[in-house]
Parts: sequence; C-alpha cells; structure tokens
Amino acid sequence: MKAVFWSFFGVRKRKDYESDAAGLNPVHVIIAGILGALIFIAILITIVKLVVAK
Repeated sequence: MKAVFWSFFGVRKRKDYESDAAGLNPVHVIIAGILGALIFIAILITIVKLVVAK
C-alpha cells in the first residue's frame, strides 16, 4: 500500500522505488491501486456532498 500511496502522490526517491520494484507482486499492486482509487473517490464524493448540502 505504501508504494501505491506514493505513486498517487507522485513523489518517490529513486532508491525506494527500486527496492519496491524488486519485491512487489503485480497482483498486489493492482489490488492496492484499485483500493486506493476507491478510497480516493469516496473521499471526493464525501467532500462534494458536504459542500453542496449547505
């Protein structure tokens, strides 16, 4: 999840990226990416509902 979070954020050190890339399972990265996207969308929807409701 940490590697996916940093990829969403867009900042990563080269050394950390290389160590993550060597030990990550592609299936785990895909699942973590989907979960991260769903959480991000849920947060955006919640913010929009709070702003529009007032």
